[in-house]
Amino acid sequence: MGTDANDIAIRVSNLSKCYQIYNAPRDRLKQFVLPRLQSLTGRATKQYYREFWALKDVSFEIKKGETVGIIGRNGSGKSTLLQMICGTLNPTSGSIQTNGRIAALLELGAGFNPEFTGRENVYMNASVLGLSNEEIDTRFNDIEAFADIGEFIEQPVKTYSSGMYVRLAFAVIAHVDADILVVDEALAVGDAVFTQKCMRFIRKFQERGSLIFVSHDTASVQNLCKSGIWLNNGRIEKFGTAKIVSEAYLQYTLQEIYGNESKLTSIALTEICDDVCVNESVSNTETQPQMAIDYTSVASVRDNTDAAKGWITGRAEIISVTLTKLLSGQGDIFEGGERVRMTVRAKAHEKLGNPILGFLVRDRLGQDLFGENTLPFTYQVPTSIERGMTFEGVFEFKLPMLPNGLYAVMASVADGDAYDNLQHHWMHDALIINVSSSKIRYGLVGIPFERVELKAIDE
Repeated sequence: MGTDANDIAIRVSNLSKCYQIYNAPRDRLKQFVLPRLQSLTGRATKQYYREFWALKDVSFEIKKGETVGIIGRNGSGKSTLLQMICGTLNPTSGSIQTNGRIAALLELGAGFNPEFTGRENVYMNASVLGLSNEEIDTRFNDIEAFADIGEFIEQPVKTYSSGMYVRLAFAVIAHVDADILVVDEALAVGDAVFTQKCMRFIRKFQERGSLIFVSHDTASVQNLCKSGIWLNNGRIEKFGTAKIVSEAYLQYTLQEIYGNESKLTSIALTEICDDVCVNESVSNTETQPQMAIDYTSVASVRDNTDAAKGWITGRAEIISVTLTKLLSGQGDIFEGGERVRMTVRAKAHEKLGNPILGFLVRDRLGQDLFGENTLPFTYQVPTSIERGMTFEGVFEFKLPMLPNGLYAVMASVADGDAYDNLQHHWMHDALIINVSSSKIRYGLVGIPFERVELKAIDE
């Protein structure tokens, strides 16, 4: 393909995998014995199984440092492909070349012995991935801390929940210095805090290693991956940028749902207009408009500051992070669209010449949805904080309508300006927001629409 072999992390060439499917157990015995007898007697040999090609003539390359997403329906061959890349399954034909250590998080429980304790499985799994016992000894405390399953580390993994399986398995692959990381849908069962931790590791890993990310969530693939592979019935249907592949797959899946009722035709992009076509005047009024759509939802906020991870220098620390409604008497349940106040309170242990307080709201993939810091205020009103003083950043805004799911609020305190600052306390997952709604939200965040209308135009 014209690419220097030293720049390639994975090269797959004409890869195929065929399974023999038997209708009855006795057919397997027949296949083992009868074709040999038929050949010895000069008779035409008979086949007592049918072939199922899980993969057929698959070829692609992944460069070092590249992130590739693999999408496709169940049964399309994704797991088969990953198992052959990882070396746990042999191909029927074709070849795979890999350059570097591979660590994989496949289906739940893969690589674990259910009778072994978590500790024993860490040693077994890490040794399979190429670490010596001495190396595992030095990293075990970090693995245990990353998994954060407490005393269950000494219990047989057959007693683990699916979330605990994932915690331990991901903790191992995060500490084996892999060059290639393979993640297959496993993060879908993790809780919000652990998923955020995994996404932070994955994004950091992307700076140095190659990643294969398998998911049914095309938004995740587009967010994480540069390139995409769409597998369909064991063959590559499309290979290109993650955006193009995801959009093609979405159209295909919708067509499968619609069947013969509607035919979806791809639209070619012929023109991009940069001009503003409609410029309607906006009335600047204090009147609160009536919303055109019922956005009723339920969002609860949980304080997680006691358990939040991050880092601290000791010069300043965050004391509390709160999200409250501005109108009293509305309870603790948020609906989206109401005015709220985010308060980040901190204490200075040394003088801060240019203190900065800020927050970010992130979704389960670690994507930054929205946030702010106090720099816009201190640019206008320079403020310094003396040692021992408590101070807070106050942010008032309309809470967006968020799609269902779990969200994390990051908070930080720093000293400096937008271009040169030192983060003194960075707190991941200070708050956890749990959104539950029967209404559909489109996009990463929702906004309150004041008018939604459909009307016919007489021409």
